[in-house]
Formats: sequence, C-alpha cells, structure tokens
Amino acid sequence: MTKPPLTLYLAAPRGFCAGVDRAIKIVEMALQKWGAPVYVRHEIVHNKYVVDGLRDKGAVFVEELEDCPDDRPVIFSAHGVPKAVPAAAAKREMIYVDATCPLVSKVHIEAARHHENGLQMIMIGHEGHPETVGTMGQLPEGEVLLVETVEDVATVKVRDPEKLAFVTQTTLSVDDTADIVAALQARFPSIVGPHKEDICYATTNRQEAVKAMAPRCDAMLVVGAPNSSNSKRLVEVGRKAGCTYAQLVQRAPDIDWRALEGISSIGITAGASAPEELINEVIDAFRDRFDVKQELVETAVENVEFKVPRVLREPA
Repeated sequence: MTKPPLTLYLAAPRGFCAGVDRAIKIVEMALQKWGAPVYVRHEIVHNKYVVDGLRDKGAVFVEELEDCPDDRPVIFSAHGVPKAVPAAAAKREMIYVDATCPLVSKVHIEAARHHENGLQMIMIGHEGHPETVGTMGQLPEGEVLLVETVEDVATVKVRDPEKLAFVTQTTLSVDDTADIVAALQARFPSIVGPHKEDICYATTNRQEAVKAMAPRCDAMLVVGAPNSSNSKRLVEVGRKAGCTYAQLVQRAPDIDWRALEGISSIGITAGASAPEELINEVIDAFRDRFDVKQELVETAVENVEFKVPRVLREPA
C-alpha cells in the first residue's frame, strides 16, 4: 500500500538549550565524582525521559532538602531555588552543587540589586512554577509581587508606585509578556525594567522558529513535558501564528493519529528540555505512516555553552 505524501517541517532551533545541557551534565559528572546515590532537589529539568535516565544511573530525585541525607551530595535543579535552600544545606555541612541556569541566576542577581536600591519587585511569571518560586525566594516575604496576566496588573497592590522594578520568568511567551510589560509601564510609568530581556535566548529562538513554521502547517506537534513552561508556550505560539491544531506530546505513542487524518503537512519542534532522541522517535513514527519529505525551518543558529561549576572540574 502506498503511503500518503507528507511535508514534515522541522523547526530549528529546537530541543535542548545550554542551561538544560549543563544541568544534565552536572548530575552525570557528580555521579562520576562521588558515585551513587547523588540527590537532586526537584526534577533537574522538566522531562520524564531525562529524569528516568538519570535515575537509572543513580540519581535520587526528591522534592525537599529535608528528604536528603547529610552525607551525600545534593544538586539543585536548573530552575533555581529560594535562598533559604543553599543556606540550609550549608548549615547541615552538605556537599551541594547549584545547577541553576546562568540566565535564571542573572534574574536573581537583578532582583537582589533592585532590592538593595530600595525598589519593590514585580515578577511576571506562573504561580507555583519552580523558577518563579526560586526567584521570589531570593528576597524577603512581600518584596516580590507576582503578576501572571494583564488583568493582574490592574489589581496588584504596591508599596510605592514610584519605587518599583520588574523581572520575568525566563520561559514565558515573548508576545504575552510584552503585553504585560506594556500594562505595567502604563500603570507605573517610573517602573524599572531589566537592561536586557529576562526571557532567555532559547525560549525566544524556539518561539521565533514556531512563528515561521506554523503558517505552513496543517498541524504542529511540540515534543515536551506537560509541566514544561517553555514547551506549553510553544503550543500557544503555534496556534496564535496560524496553526489551529498544535498539540504537546511527550513521546511518539502520545500522537493522536485520528486527529491527523488527511493532513499533508506537519510541523515538529521541541521544548528546551526535550532530548533529540524523542524528536527523532516522533519523526520515525511519521515515516512509518507517510511518504515524508522533510524541510528545515531555521531562524537562528545557537552556539551558547555554559561551564559546569568548578567543584565538578576538580578531582575528588
């Protein structure tokens, strides 16, 4: 039986970013240096396949520092942690390695600097997301106010409208965030913003590739985890850019083939914590069912690399 033809558009950049790459490397190098088990507070990155792979090598994932013994190394996830967490680890004289993405750390430093200058912070982010919790936890209670939407800006209660600054979660939708920033600036004209956009290069680049790809596609799949903020944003960006059927899938078995009946083109991308193996698995699933002609939609070339902490580069 002849397979129906299908044009498969593959977004570039897609998948792993430098911060995720570094975080995974940190866990692997910690296991090499200190042996198993090495404890990791929270999922190192939001991807079940990656987490399961590291668990098989000897990483133990826990939600809180209290769940870790004093005598084994602990790693803090790429999303960042509140200041109280490393302070508690130091108090217990634990070996700890901070795998916070350097671009998240940059936001933490920014928030601390504004606080020292007497400014109250407004954070644009998603409530309960580990990165938001970590950033808000850099400063004392009440010093960082969270807004999630343009509507929230109208009701946020600040101490002094003349002494405000804002930061953002690094994995948000670029366009949605621009609307919230505009609302903040309209209500608080003297609010201080970051020197350079807090939304990270990887999030921005992946969204730009989706915007370029979406109008060409009958449907679009984003390979990523349901708890991955940047992956969910790619689905939203795809729909807004003209691809009405845009869905998140963790792996190839999650594809809803009935919904894709009759398509002649598909766009595929992946969130920043999805490994290339899972993207290839999805492409292979389409090759099994269709006569695939593959085209790359490339909007940027990434060559960013972040060093791992010195403690892992030194011998045990």
